[in-house]
Amino acid sequence: MIDDTFRLTVLGSATPYASVDNPCSGYLVSSGGTRIWVDAGSGTLAQLQRHTHLGELDAIWISHLHADHSADLLTAYYAALYADLRLTAPIPLYGPPGTADRLAHFLTNGPVRSPVESAFAVHELHDGHQVRLGQLMLTSGAVQHGMPAFGVRIEAAGRSLAYSGDTAPCAALTRLAAGCDVLLCEAESNEAPTEGDQVHHTPEDAGDTASAARAGRLIVTHVGRFLSPEQAVARASGRFGGPVDYAAPGATFAVG
Repeated sequence: MIDDTFRLTVLGSATPYASVDNPCSGYLVSSGGTRIWVDAGSGTLAQLQRHTHLGELDAIWISHLHADHSADLLTAYYAALYADLRLTAPIPLYGPPGTADRLAHFLTNGPVRSPVESAFAVHELHDGHQVRLGQLMLTSGAVQHGMPAFGVRIEAAGRSLAYSGDTAPCAALTRLAAGCDVLLCEAESNEAPTEGDQVHHTPEDAGDTASAARAGRLIVTHVGRFLSPEQAVARASGRFGGPVDYAAPGATFAVG
């Protein structure tokens, strides 16, 4: 019998580089046999294999092309084409415009472009992009990170998970997360930078976004190196009245 529990599993949440016990940003979202690898930061491919294999994924979704959210696509490429996996078709990959060319730039070592599309069926995201993958409906929304970047709302059986990716506080994320059961929100910044330069949430911002979106639960992730998880949770809790958790590596959360 297939377990239809809607789950978020944290593969890693470190920034801007992996620690000895925490890979960079990456998550496995699953429901009823549908599995999506959300962000592929360095170190997350190894942790993904604790739960599933590349060949069993329904898709990969990438918020933006900073290395701490996408670097393991490079090793996934070699796994898909040159190792023990035998894919029946390229893995659907949803990412910002230019994803395929960015991968090819890193992977090509001679005059012939690496066959990125043999490993990944690349679909470029845009604001309002929607796709149904098995039991999961994904709606992507453009957010503010100083480069093409997206958040995502994932829904299954009336329950919803919203993920910020990396972004400054913005109305677009609040709309995307409106009424969600769980908001997975970055809280990297220790202190807000000067006006006009902010491209991340502080923990207080994460709490404010969760409150404005009327989220049921907040999970802070991507906590900066100058904060402890406990500090981030405490600071976010000062702005949000619902439950607040930390995206600890290896943790699994039921959505709804």
